[in-house]
Amino acid sequence: MEGYAVHAFVTPFSTHEVSNQFDELTDFDLLATDAALGEALTRGGADWSRPQLSQYAQQLGCANGWALAAQANQHPPELQRFDARGRRIDQVEFHPSWHALQALYRGQGLASLPFRDARAGRWTAWAAGFYLHAQVEQGSLCPGTMTLASIPVLQKEAALWQQLQAGLYSDAYDARDLPLARKTSLWIGMGMTEKQGGSDVRSNTTRATPLGAGGRGGEYLLRGHKWFFSAPMSDAHLVVAQLGANGGPACFFVPRWRPDGSRNAVRLQRLKNKLGNRSNSSSEVEFEDAWGLLLGEEGRGIATILEMAGYTRLNCVLGSAALLRSASVQALAYARRRMAFGKHLAGHALMRAVLGDLALESEAALVLAMRLAQACESDDTPLERAWKRIMTPAAKFWVCKRAVELTGEAMEVFGGNGYVEDSLLARLFREAPVNSIWEGSGNVMCLDVLRALAREPAQAQALLADLQTLAGDEPLLRAAAQVILQQLQLPAAQLEGQARLLVQRLVLLAQAGLLRQTAPQATADAFIATRLGAQAAGAVVGALDPAQHDLQAVLQRAFAS
Repeated sequence: MEGYAVHAFVTPFSTHEVSNQFDELTDFDLLATDAALGEALTRGGADWSRPQLSQYAQQLGCANGWALAAQANQHPPELQRFDARGRRIDQVEFHPSWHALQALYRGQGLASLPFRDARAGRWTAWAAGFYLHAQVEQGSLCPGTMTLASIPVLQKEAALWQQLQAGLYSDAYDARDLPLARKTSLWIGMGMTEKQGGSDVRSNTTRATPLGAGGRGGEYLLRGHKWFFSAPMSDAHLVVAQLGANGGPACFFVPRWRPDGSRNAVRLQRLKNKLGNRSNSSSEVEFEDAWGLLLGEEGRGIATILEMAGYTRLNCVLGSAALLRSASVQALAYARRRMAFGKHLAGHALMRAVLGDLALESEAALVLAMRLAQACESDDTPLERAWKRIMTPAAKFWVCKRAVELTGEAMEVFGGNGYVEDSLLARLFREAPVNSIWEGSGNVMCLDVLRALAREPAQAQALLADLQTLAGDEPLLRAAAQVILQQLQLPAAQLEGQARLLVQRLVLLAQAGLLRQTAPQATADAFIATRLGAQAAGAVVGALDPAQHDLQAVLQRAFAS
């Protein structure tokens, strides 16, 4: 400019070099580095699935897999109620990364594998695939979780199942919003909770009016709302509504499109602005005489949909176990590289105590989740039904709550770097609470365990006998089993107040017994001592004496350096 002297200074400011900073681990083989998972595949008779799972683990664990997960959570879904000309469309738009993750999962057959495949080990193979995916991204598992869980319910409706089977068993990914008959694959969602009731589904006010005679398989119109309507872009939802004045709750199949090709009257009000699980859409809806078909018997809607919930709760356990695994691996890998006070973080005794505790909790969660998956495959005896019916809600209570605490502990290993939104640990931490809340909160799970113990005495006896067998001659485990037996003798009203304590004891005994049966002695002994022994007094992660345990062996098994 005229009147001003212009001076060009080329003086780069270099105040420091960036050193001793390490990114999260985002390029490794999720299966090859997980000894406990590999052993679970063999134990569950699923070695036939190893080649495909290995390829999937490499796809997920490569840098691109982690990038897709980050993008899907940075660009959450958006609701479009109307098109450009004012027509009601009620569509949710997703970032391309979401579709890529959905296609990956669907392509593995994981949306239907255990029900369409008769091979032994199918539930173990499915659980391993779910567990691998959940370590990288959790929100994209919601549609697959509900679709899988809906299959045994829908199989009971012969005419409807004939229409849906091919779409539910398909491994193709079809994101188009079209009537059921025009889709190459289908997703199924769920709608239970309402504003006034939450977990108390019997207080639902949504009403169903028959079109004609009604009855099982009959047509109905639903009017009301759902406060949480998961995965609203699913091709159909299973919905609980009341039948008439005294008909009680019933379960309905409610598609996005009516049989005549018109949009069903399921109006999306808004998407939930959630703490975590941001890649996945959760919504509030209203039914303006939405069309649906009655599933099961009139007045048996809760029992019908709870069959679905039994499987979704297993997914919550697996999802939380996967969060524990992912957080533990990230913390361990970082601590082995980061220097502090003259040596690597992992070289400090106190940090080893924390890392060892994370590793113990992670493997205990995995071994329990895989045992529950096996019970789904062979639930033809009182014992297997007990693991499925009693221990699944128990595990959901405990493992999901542990994931909340321990993802926070793993974040702390990263210091301030873990507490920024750019951090993978921040996402894991925000993701963790959802598994404890959805599909029944902690108290609901504990009350469900008490209900199952009381209603199925043969199953309860079989389970307790099995836990005592797993305990073997280990004094701490045998003592823990006796405490549980004594607690179960309490009056029902008193026992209800202690339900969380009982369920915690059940799960810890089960995990300890399973580790004793499957894990190296260093891992099993350390878990038993720190959860059931004198050191169990401290509830804080890492409140143990590392000198009393072979933590080097525990950590090497958790993630080989």
